[in-house]
Amino acid sequence: MEIHGFQKLTLLDYPEKVAATVFTAGCNLRCPFCHNALLVTRINLADRLDKGEILAYLKKRKAVLDGVCVTGGEPLLNDDVFDFLKQLKDLGYAVKLDTNGTFPERLRRAVFGGLVDTVAMDIKNSKERYAETVGVKDFDIAPVEESVEFLKSGAVDFEFRTTVVKELHTEEDMEKIGRWIAGAPRYYLQCFKDSGELISEGFSSPSIEFMENLQKIAMKYIEKVELRGV
Repeated sequence: MEIHGFQKLTLLDYPEKVAATVFTAGCNLRCPFCHNALLVTRINLADRLDKGEILAYLKKRKAVLDGVCVTGGEPLLNDDVFDFLKQLKDLGYAVKLDTNGTFPERLRRAVFGGLVDTVAMDIKNSKERYAETVGVKDFDIAPVEESVEFLKSGAVDFEFRTTVVKELHTEEDMEKIGRWIAGAPRYYLQCFKDSGELISEGFSSPSIEFMENLQKIAMKYIEKVELRGV
């Protein structure tokens, strides 16, 4: 397990839970606006954390913490992610998995194996602009579409979310996204913030007014649409 970050306490990453967050390194996408470039394109092997030590800490904190969020990078890139998720469940934790949706078979395995309690999946953009937004030429969106349909089937609690970037998202894109994920229980629009550790430069935050306009559009298709980071 390539674990390169560990937040011992968070009230944000796992809604309605007092949680810890585990950050895995490595991702198959190259979203130019990614704020976790240190976990994607500038991975330092010296930053690798010991899984056993993290599990030992979580065992001691069971009386304080309710859940663990496993995020990245892309956690499902790790072949041994299922063992790690099971260890978290064996400790009695609720587990939230963050994913980009490009590994639908692994996602199903985690869900049907009872290894996750909720899934947060990124919807990067409208289908037509996915390759541009994820920074991968000739990107095959079929696995992402498969993951969307799987989550919409109701096999597990889930949410969709989109990080909105001024230079990459339009109201037309939001109409297309809304039609695509229509019927989802929850959708979050996250306002892009420049962390200083981006994969590429030249991106900026959208205005609050623009975020609110996107929210109104999305609410035509999804019952609960909330803004984050505005």
